Amino acid sequence: MSQTVDRALSILPLLAEGPANLEQVSQRLGVHKSTALRLLRTLHEHGIVHRQQDQRYRLGARLFALAQEAIENLDVREIAHPYLARLNEKTGHTVHLAVYEENEVLYIDKVESRYPVRMYSRIGKPVAITVAAVAKLLLADLPESERRSVAEGLDYPMYTARSTPNAAAFLAELAKVREQGWATDLGGHEESINCVGAPIRGADGRVIAAMSVSAPNVVVTAEELLSILPLVRRTAEAVSAEYAGKPR
Repeated sequence: MSQTVDRALSILPLLAEGPANLEQVSQRLGVHKSTALRLLRTLHEHGIVHRQQDQRYRLGARLFALAQEAIENLDVREIAHPYLARLNEKTGHTVHLAVYEENEVLYIDKVESRYPVRMYSRIGKPVAITVAAVAKLLLADLPESERRSVAEGLDYPMYTARSTPNAAAFLAELAKVREQGWATDLGGHEESINCVGAPIRGADGRVIAAMSVSAPNVVVTAEELLSILPLVRRTAEAVSAEYAGKPR
């Protein structure tokens, strides 16, 4: 990276802390004021920084617009798929990716199990929201008032004896998931299917998707499936880091 570009980029973290004047910028960069002013003027011309009436500089609206546009154009499925495929290769089990949209949790990607006994699910199909691990992860991240409102508006079908029976139980489960950072569905939707999941987070720390590994208990027991939870969480963290553009 050229020295000029490096210096220009070094201005942004300083202004992220709050407005700064020319002297503060030159001191932070360790350059003469004329050099700092030239860099600031260039950034100002592109809308990356803005000069206030008091002659201090702050981050410009163009920078936020670019960041928002970049976020909106990110495709979590495209980013996550190679990680899901590798997780499937390591475990052999079905791997899902899901998002929360318009009051539904939808599968947006799936990598099939290599075992003959497989889980029936389809990309684009809503999940059983009151029991699925991915749904618990996505709803647990909602603000408390919204979380409560969603929970109280749901029906609670008893798919199995382990299904979530009511809103109070669901809210308690969501609180647990929110605290521990992972979720399970151990026979809640189908008695023979167990599932463990972890959240995928954006740059702001909010959950933007959830991934899970599912397997029938004729292939692995619930305890055996839980033993791969650390691998599932590491995979979700790797997807989160790439999605958020964080170095690893």
